[in-house]
Amino acid sequence: MDNHGPGVPSLALMTQPLRLLILGGSTEATRLAAALAQDAAYAATVSFAGRTEAIVPPPVPYRVGGFGGIDGLVQYLMSERIDGLIDATHPFAAQMKAHAVTAAKLAGVPLLGLERPAWTAGPGDRWTEVDRMDAAVDALGDKRRRVFLGIGRLNLHLFARAPQHAYLVRLVDPPREALPLPDVEVVVARGPFHDAADRAMLERFGAEMVVTKNSGGTAADAKLVAARALGLPVVMVRRPAVPERQVVATVADALGWLSRLASETPA
Repeated sequence: MDNHGPGVPSLALMTQPLRLLILGGSTEATRLAAALAQDAAYAATVSFAGRTEAIVPPPVPYRVGGFGGIDGLVQYLMSERIDGLIDATHPFAAQMKAHAVTAAKLAGVPLLGLERPAWTAGPGDRWTEVDRMDAAVDALGDKRRRVFLGIGRLNLHLFARAPQHAYLVRLVDPPREALPLPDVEVVVARGPFHDAADRAMLERFGAEMVVTKNSGGTAADAKLVAARALGLPVVMVRRPAVPERQVVATVADALGWLSRLASETPA
């Protein structure tokens, strides 16, 4: 009798585990790795881009760093005899997503995108949606405001051309050097975040506006709930366009895809 975790497909007839590469960086990647770790029918490796210092190790083998572009990813897929590629990167990791699509085609490896749905504005929300981060800078206007930037670290430099504002920035890792903003306060924290705590944070700072990327999911939506409760305007950066590929929104759906893939893969 096989001992498998709940919701994880059992593939007792397979003599070799299905070799999987999970491109990580999202909550969904972590949950998928945890599910696959319970089933010997799968041999999964998670790859992290390495943009955060404090990586939480998954319960499966993992690697940190890039592949060296499309060619490097193709070489990895072939040399490691990967049977399935799951792109569970952050919704804004546009370049990696594009590389995954191309590399999977070149290597002949089935690809699945695992991506949580985007947020949508509801009653009480005061959103201004923009396509690019530099447009979010423009949306702040010329008048001095107290702005919460819930955008991570990589795009902070764009806001240096709007130095009239006071900024509150939340980062996963403590900054190693001075941030490129003259009037900035830093909070170091890792999600998931909670509605009451984010509301208290915005109230303490005296925030007048929130800027965020449409990451979706529940781990980081507390700032939106808090902004709605406080009546604050939100500048929402839309997700970047990525090449067409098969996408599912939940770990359960990804497990179903893997079960079907395993049934089609020679043992």
